[in-house]
Amino acid sequence: MSALQLCNYLWLALLVVWAVSALATRQTQTRESLASRLSYSVATVGGFYLTLSSDVPVTWLRSRLFAVHPTVEFLGMALTAVGVGFSIWARVYLGSNWSGSVTVKVGHQLVRTGPYRWVRHPIYTGFLLGLLGTALVRGQVRGFVGLVVLYVGLKIKSKIEERTMAGVFGRHYEDYSRTTGAIVPRLI
Repeated sequence: MSALQLCNYLWLALLVVWAVSALATRQTQTRESLASRLSYSVATVGGFYLTLSSDVPVTWLRSRLFAVHPTVEFLGMALTAVGVGFSIWARVYLGSNWSGSVTVKVGHQLVRTGPYRWVRHPIYTGFLLGLLGTALVRGQVRGFVGLVVLYVGLKIKSKIEERTMAGVFGRHYEDYSRTTGAIVPRLI
């Protein structure tokens, strides 16, 4: 099995966990507008597409940045595994509060433990780390462009989530924001 095949299987495992976990979420109390969802969805889907698709139609995006070396492949596979694993852990830990769009669930709880004690958006942290790993394994321009595009989409979505959670949890969320990094853990 090639390094890229292993990365693809890891992403497939994440997709399966997402699909199964989506069956056990709480009822939605409020949901963001379609315009809000579109503001980040195009970039998010585009970022994953650029890095994970078998091919892209734009020639320069397929250009090699470097010759893939076994050490780079190992590092890429490890980063993909850690990133996907971290996202799955965060998704499972969030439980029935999760939604693919920005929502407030009936009985929504502010989760501050598990991976959420380090970052407010650990699913996004894992996505970015995993996509960085897969981009390294692929070794093409498109993987790193995809990573940047995904980051932009997730940053937009996280800002919308931040406003929503601050509106629901008030001071508790503000305290959480001051002590915890958004996508990258705070070192101080």
